[in-house]
Amino acid sequence: MGTEGEDGVRVIAGRYRLEARLGRGGMGVVWRATDRLLGRQVAVKELVPDDSLSAEEARGRRDRTLREARAVAQLSHPHIIVVHDVVEEDERPFIVMELIDGGSLADRIAAHGPVEAHEAARIGADLLGALRAAHAAGVLHRDIKPANVLVESGTGRAVLTDFGIAQVAGATTLTETGSFVGSPEYTAPERMSGERTGPASDLWSLGALLCTALSGESPFRRDSLGGILHAVVFADIRTPPQAAPLLPVVRGLLERDPERRLDAAEAERMLRAYLETGRTPAAPARDGYLRGPARNGYTPTRADLPRQGPGGPDPDPAAPLGRDRRTRSVLVAALLVAAMAGAGVSAAALLVDRGGGGSGLLPRPGPTVSDTVGASASASATARDRPSAPSGYRVADDPAGFALAVPEGFTRVPQGERVFYVSPGQTFRLGIRITGAQPGGPLGVLRRAAAKGAQTHPGYRDGKVTETTRDGGPAALWEFTWSGFTAAEGPRHTYDLCWEDGGKLYDVWVSAPVGKAREAREYFDVAVDTFVPE
Repeated sequence: MGTEGEDGVRVIAGRYRLEARLGRGGMGVVWRATDRLLGRQVAVKELVPDDSLSAEEARGRRDRTLREARAVAQLSHPHIIVVHDVVEEDERPFIVMELIDGGSLADRIAAHGPVEAHEAARIGADLLGALRAAHAAGVLHRDIKPANVLVESGTGRAVLTDFGIAQVAGATTLTETGSFVGSPEYTAPERMSGERTGPASDLWSLGALLCTALSGESPFRRDSLGGILHAVVFADIRTPPQAAPLLPVVRGLLERDPERRLDAAEAERMLRAYLETGRTPAAPARDGYLRGPARNGYTPTRADLPRQGPGGPDPDPAAPLGRDRRTRSVLVAALLVAAMAGAGVSAAALLVDRGGGGSGLLPRPGPTVSDTVGASASASATARDRPSAPSGYRVADDPAGFALAVPEGFTRVPQGERVFYVSPGQTFRLGIRITGAQPGGPLGVLRRAAAKGAQTHPGYRDGKVTETTRDGGPAALWEFTWSGFTAAEGPRHTYDLCWEDGGKLYDVWVSAPVGKAREAREYFDVAVDTFVPE
């Protein structure tokens, strides 16, 4: 492939001398190279062939790659990688770019840990400027993540790179129609669920990137593709504590409804205001978008819209979209993720159990958003339907007067006014308690419990109670670590959400060994998201 120089090193197009491989991604290999004509260092991306494609498909892929690369080469912005040239050798495309002296943001986080809020705001503002320029030219990046942001040594300049799966207005996309591209932890829910996509999808990805830069981990990271899917499309979004200084921006970008998501200009203005003043202003009001004080890590979604109807706020987080519509979205997303993974992941294993005797490939149509507006009685009835359960879970219709999804294999253990669902050996313990309203509401209840934490939980430590909401009603979240009831049990971590609805107080919690806290968090999210009182 290509010619060889006197020392045997490959030379592309008679001009670019490939000297060292810098990295490899899903779409190709990136080389450090020398432009022998201009005598400068460059980076050359070599698009790797796909042996699974027919000759005709391979030619079509090559042509689309060249067309899109040339379109991206027209972008001019200090925070977008400069494309110098696009060449073809032996029917294989090569993209010649500026060489950035410095690693990726992902490399930086891995080596040195999360960045401070000021640095994250600077990187975010720079990338928002880059996205504004790309979107104005009709280019969607579609793979915003820390690995695709280079940080220049010395200057700290953030540069958006790897437009390998970009979509250009008016052109066929790089990948085949109907396939899924991108990184699940950074992919917007509307793309996951197969709905329309646009500039707002890149902005969701940037919101997830900011969380990762600040905390070291995406808020949607889970131990499995199914877990990531659930976190992106289904669960409450809990931003990391480190995001607090930039929370209005992060909340606005991680809005599941793309129509209510912050746009690039608003988000950039807010981040630059933070860089100048140390304070992040509120986003400008828009129709249907919730404003006001930060909600301590809970991101607003359609579920936060106040609903009017008998019995007060609807207890189902998905009621505005309709429970069946949410199930359909999760199902479609599961299929897309499975197709994307392509390596031993069974789509059937990710299907959503609709609670009616197995998985359903054709769930009945649910109401649209417009169907639910003003139809409070219908929404209330829908909210109290039997919940759906993700794969690996079952719906428990509990005689204590509620239903929720619990992991397969968990056993019910009633204990007075509390009901537990426990895994074999009680490694994981899911608890539920329903009482009447109490003084101080959910926040008061959990604060009083936290004050007695050392008395009720041996070795109680790192306790934190934060005020939040659930379906527009008051709620509080309590998280803590403790030493377990026995030495053999060992240290444990607990997540506890308490909320008020219809004159009752609901409390759901999960505890697990500290080494299994991430898995426990998924069980907790599913339990809270699917909980329905009778």
